[in-house]
Formats: sequence, structure tokens, C-alpha cells
Amino acid sequence: MISNIWHTVYPILIAILFFELIIIIHEGGHFVAARLMGVKVNEFSIGMGPKLIQFKKGDTQYTLRLVLFGGYCAMEGESEESDDERSFSKKKVIQRIFIVVAGAFMNLILGLIISAILVCSQNLVGTPGVAKFEENAKSSQYLQVGDIIKSIDGMRVYSATDVSTGFSRSSDNTLEMIVIRNGEEKKLDVTFDTEEYEGRQIIHMDFWLIGVEKTVGNVIKNTFLDWVSYARMVFLSVHDLVTGHFRISDMSGPVGAVGIISDAVKMSAYSMLRIMALLTINVGIFNLFPIPALDGWRLFLLIFEGIFKRKLPDKWEWAINGAGLVILLGFMSIITFSDISKLFR
Repeated sequence: MISNIWHTVYPILIAILFFELIIIIHEGGHFVAARLMGVKVNEFSIGMGPKLIQFKKGDTQYTLRLVLFGGYCAMEGESEESDDERSFSKKKVIQRIFIVVAGAFMNLILGLIISAILVCSQNLVGTPGVAKFEENAKSSQYLQVGDIIKSIDGMRVYSATDVSTGFSRSSDNTLEMIVIRNGEEKKLDVTFDTEEYEGRQIIHMDFWLIGVEKTVGNVIKNTFLDWVSYARMVFLSVHDLVTGHFRISDMSGPVGAVGIISDAVKMSAYSMLRIMALLTINVGIFNLFPIPALDGWRLFLLIFEGIFKRKLPDKWEWAINGAGLVILLGFMSIITFSDISKLFR
């Protein structure tokens, strides 16, 4: 009984800790950049809610809070006027830009490190070439061993990870694929079997990809290719959502992310790290979108200030930030409700 409970609980705990790690890395980026630029950091908090542990070192209060779901780096003069020369608002525009983008940058670096670990952990380095087919594979009627997949439904393919992405985005069981066969490009409409997953029909990939022996060169190359592939998923997801390819209910928020990571933990360390890489890169890039209440909006305002040598009027900034925060919280509430509904289903 206890063993069964632990088997259910420990993946969730690991998922929460990993999700918190992504946030700590992000806020830690802001913290280090602020200190490098001589900005006073009033508090660095891990978690949200009631305080568990708190101590002060220098000018900074370090806090561990009860709910390990969030955190923040509170800088002097960040959201209010301050006469302190070490305040955020007193620094040059380029210094403030450095501090604002540092959080996302650290998330992207973490994603690159995890991508390198994943590539190095494989026996072979994956390529977008067809190695062999499953027995009675439907795609073998169209594809051939040795075909190099160049694009899927118009999406350019550079790596084995891109092949998986292309399959996951399909809305039916037929993919328009461009392959290189014997040095020539061929355009094919390839039909696959489908299987149901969480109420959706997804394509069953019925062939394996070619793996090559690891070298320093292809490990470095594929690390960056996988990193770019994970980053591109963020923009593809936004495109698919805007064009109606996916619904809001298909998206996942923090609750859903914990569920996805915990499922990956049960599968393997490789699956867990792959989801981690995708999530931390997702957080890094999405935070740079010019959406009010995100780092990207602050970056937009700083660029505006740098170009026009004046700030957006405070009343406008507060109004836009307030409206953006309400919309963002409403959006997150809808996604969280969807996540919880999925758990009950």
C-alpha cells in the first residue's frame, strides 16, 4: 500500500522540484545580472506564500516560502520610484535591458545544457533518415530505407527531433513529405495508421530513424539542432493555436506541466530530461514575448525608452500592465481549469 502511494507521489514531487528549478534559474538570472550592474536586490524568494525560512546577507533578504510554485527577485526601484543610486530605475537603459533578458537567457542556457546531456546519453546520434520499418508498416508503401526526410507538411526538418514534431502537428493520417532519395527530391503523400491518445487521434510512426556513431562534431551539431527544434516548437504552437489547429483545451499550464513531467519520470530519465529541456526553453522564449506582465513587455518599454529618450507615461504603463495582468491571469485560470478537468477525466 505504502509502496503504491510512494510510486504515485514521488514522480509528482520530482516534477514540482523540476518546475521550481526552472523558475529559480530564471529569477537567478535576474539576480546575478542585477548584482553585476550594481542594482540593490531587496529580496530573493524561492516559492510563494507564507515564509518558512528567512535570512539576510548584505542588503538582500533570502526567503524560502511554503508553496514551491514560483519565486521572485525584488529589486530596488523596479516597480516604484527610488532615490537610491543602486535602484533599477537609476541605471542606464542598456543595463536594465541586460537585467530583464538575463532570466530568459538562463532558461535558454539550461535548455542547451540539457540538450547536450540528452545527445551525449544516446548510443547513436539520430538523423532524419529512414533506417527500417515495422512489420506491415503502412508508410513502407511510400517511403524507402535510406530516404532523408527534408520536410513534413511544409515544416523544414533538420534533425530527428524535428521528425517527431512534424508527426505531432498533423491533423490527419496523411503527411505531405519531401524526401531526398538517391540525391533527388521527391514529394510524397504518406499515409499512416493512427491511435487514440487523450481523446485525439495521433499518427503512429511506423519506422525507425538512422543513427550514426557519435563524434565531437555531430554531438555539438545535434545539441544545437535539438535546441533550435525545441525553441521552434514554441512558435509553431502559437501559430497552430492562432490558426485553430489546436484548441485552448489542448494547452497545458503549471498543473498540466507537473502532470506531464511526472508521467515522463515514470517512463525514463531521458523522457524526463527531454520534457525539461522543452519546458525551460518554452519559459525562456515565451517570457520575451511583448505581452504585458511578462519580461518581454518590460523589454519593449526599455527599447522604446532607448529609441525615443523618454519613458511611456506612468498612467499608460500601469493601465496596460493592469489590463495585461488581468487577461494573463484569466488565460492561466482557463488553462488551469482545463488541466484539472483532464486530471478528473
